[in-house]
Amino acid sequence: MLVVLITHARPDLGAHFNPAVSARVRARESVGARRVGCLCAGADRGGIAGVLVAHGMFDETLFQLSTKARSGPAQWLSEAVAAFGLVLAILLTLRVNPPAVAASVGLYITAAYWFTASTSFANPAVTVARAISDTFAGIRPADVAPFIVAQFVGAVAGMFVSRWLAPGRRDGG
Repeated sequence: MLVVLITHARPDLGAHFNPAVSARVRARESVGARRVGCLCAGADRGGIAGVLVAHGMFDETLFQLSTKARSGPAQWLSEAVAAFGLVLAILLTLRVNPPAVAASVGLYITAAYWFTASTSFANPAVTVARAISDTFAGIRPADVAPFIVAQFVGAVAGMFVSRWLAPGRRDGG
C-alpha cells in the first residue's frame, strides 16, 4: 500500500508520510518550517486514523495503549539503521530514477522489516500510531521517544552519506 500511496500522492505534497523525511527536506531545501510542521502533523494524524480503522476492521477496541516493550540499544540501533537506509534509498533513487522512488521505498521497508530487530518502524508518525495499538505491532508509549530520536539520527546520517556519495548534487541529498 505504501507504494500505491507514494505513487499517487499529489506532486505538491511530495509524498510526505514520514516526518524524518520531511525534516530532511526542510534541512536541504527552502521549505518553510510551518509547511514541514503541517506535513508532520498530517502524517501523525494519518497514522492514528489508520490504526483506528485497522482496529475497527479486526473488531479490536478502537482506543488502546500498547504494552509491547520495545526498548534498549539493539532496538534503537535498528531504528537508526532502518531510517538511515530509507533516506539513503530515497535520495539515491532520486538521483538515478525518480519515478522508481515509490518502489524503492516499498521494497526497502519490506526488507528492513526482516533485517532489523525493531521490525523497521523507520518513521516517527508510524511510531506514534503504533503506540495506540496493543497488538504485536505496538510499542509502549514509554518507548516512543528513544525510537523517534534514533529515527532522526538515522535520517540525518543517511542525508550526509548521500551527500558524500553525490557531492555537490542538489538531488543527491
